Amino acid sequence: MNKHFTFTINSICLDENYHPSDKTRITTNFANLARGSHRQANLRNALKMIDNSFNALAHWDNPKGDRYTVELEIISVNLDIDGSGQTFPSIEVLKTNIVDHKTNKRIEGIVGNNFSSYVRDYDFSVLLAEHNKGQAKFSIPDDFGGLHGKLFQSFVNSDAYKQNFNKPPVICLSVSDNKTYHRIENQHPVLGVEYQPNESSLTEQYFKKMGLQVRYFMPPNSVAPLAFYFFGDLLNDYTHLELISTISTMGTFQKIYRPEIYNANAVAGKCYQPNLKNLDHSLTQIVYDRAERSQLANEQGKFAAEYFIKPYQKFFEQWSANFV
Repeated sequence: MNKHFTFTINSICLDENYHPSDKTRITTNFANLARGSHRQANLRNALKMIDNSFNALAHWDNPKGDRYTVELEIISVNLDIDGSGQTFPSIEVLKTNIVDHKTNKRIEGIVGNNFSSYVRDYDFSVLLAEHNKGQAKFSIPDDFGGLHGKLFQSFVNSDAYKQNFNKPPVICLSVSDNKTYHRIENQHPVLGVEYQPNESSLTEQYFKKMGLQVRYFMPPNSVAPLAFYFFGDLLNDYTHLELISTISTMGTFQKIYRPEIYNANAVAGKCYQPNLKNLDHSLTQIVYDRAERSQLANEQGKFAAEYFIKPYQKFFEQWSANFV
């Protein structure tokens, strides 16, 4: 790897006073909530939902359901390719921290959670669309997601990551609405009942190139399974409180963003197919602009192409060829 290829990490608190920076992908969940006239109420209500969910899951020695508060950090990862000091906003994730009001301790949670990436926007909104333009049958470009996967693995193995985080990331996403999920007998006290999909999704294949494997669990008090992408052993590498911090955070965002699935009024059965047209669901009291999110993904992909992919294309080709 080129010696000037470096990552730098910045973090800010995600609270009700948060304002997105100019370099934040504005389609990401927390940035979407932090815009418009309802921004402060959105953030306050979302954070309260996260705390309520956490305390409901961490119910032991917690009779009033108010023992814990979840604090969120936005972790922004910038990439300097040629040592010039000019950086590109390559990755952004959330990190959870847990405040135990009974012991007055602050417990480190999990980094990963709300994963966002301009390069992923480029792959899905620009590269994939251009590849299939005018084609009768949908197909995937050769080495689709290859560069993104190598960049992500480089970050996780970097000194910058190791100096800031004690454990590998866990990325929690929604299930795919064009796959069917079957409940199996395995059950975890925090993650809940496990599901398996009928076939691999494009997202699974994409994240596999990032070095991640996936398992699907429906936690207690939830109505649909979540997708957990991870390195190592998800069930044994993380404590119950660490896992709960991810479940409560991402479960809340999914209730807001995809209420048809995660705020549905019926619980997923043994054989479950998510339905984004499901009318039997409840809305949260939080304003979320889904139409704008979809429109802006294409713009962000074009931004990555103009300022990241095309200027350094030859470098990335050479670097990828020598990637180990």
